[in-house]
Amino acid sequence: MEGERRSFDRAFKVETVRLITEQGRSIASVARDFDIHRSVLRRWVRQYREDREHSFPGKGHLKPEDEELRRLKRRNAELEEEVAILKKAMAIFTRPPR
Repeated sequence: MEGERRSFDRAFKVETVRLITEQGRSIASVARDFDIHRSVLRRWVRQYREDREHSFPGKGHLKPEDEELRRLKRRNAELEEEVAILKKAMAIFTRPPR
């Protein structure tokens, strides 16, 4: 299994973090029990404490505020492109005739 990445679902991560945060188990003992690196557990605990409801959204999923930011950036890029097209059209149509 060396070199192979394991993936863990949200429920597993939440329950593992709760062992540390609510049951007072040490990161080292949980890491040993589940064969997970301590730095991974520390990152999970930090993410869980920052935003319990939206922690561990899963691969390809974003937190609602991140999804909204992504949508707004995409819309902004579309609008900038439309403005550029309109500017070019204005330049063409306001040219003096030859």
